[in-house]
Amino acid sequence: MTQGRFEHITTWVFDLDNTLYPPHMRLFDQIEVKMVDWIVQELGVTPEKAGVMRAEYWRDYGTTLSGLMQNHGLDPAPYLTHVHDIDFSVLSPEPALAEAIAALPGRKIVYTNGCEPYAHNVLKARGLGGLMDAVYGIEHADFLPKPQRAAYDMIFALDGVPHGTAAMFEDDPRNLAAPHDMGLTTVHVAPAAAPAAHIHHHTDDLAAFLTALP
Repeated sequence: MTQGRFEHITTWVFDLDNTLYPPHMRLFDQIEVKMVDWIVQELGVTPEKAGVMRAEYWRDYGTTLSGLMQNHGLDPAPYLTHVHDIDFSVLSPEPALAEAIAALPGRKIVYTNGCEPYAHNVLKARGLGGLMDAVYGIEHADFLPKPQRAAYDMIFALDGVPHGTAAMFEDDPRNLAAPHDMGLTTVHVAPAAAPAAHIHHHTDDLAAFLTALP
């Protein structure tokens, strides 16, 4: 049944964090620490308050960055440089995933709420460099984050993503709602399933899932 749902796919859209690497590698933990550090430095609040703001802005605005921009007039460029200055050695290459992505027919892109330079660093560390036809960060959507529909509209128009023959792979269930409504096939990539009407498939092993496709 899974195979039949993907025979028509010509464009493969991949999220980055906790999708193209597993959560147990805990790369994003470093970014969260850097976010809190930035909020403390720029807004003069305690680390405890900064931690609460980081989580609440992510929940309410889609990204901590978006909440900081809307509520505090944050300049996104230095913030993105700061929070993505991390140790990528915690990531390891996954040849099986690289082989599975390389074998996919059609166009392959990354679309992340992080920035493009960060995405390239992750892809390189995972042994996935050079496999994607394009990499899009939040800067390509005028800093609007997923799950906002306008962000997808901008990225998909920029790349020419054909909604009816595209699939999107994401670890955050809420980020699959808009793609589903736009006609994409949706795949939730996470250790545990989160059943919802806007999620067509779930996998806890992206490499195995892609390898099983015809």
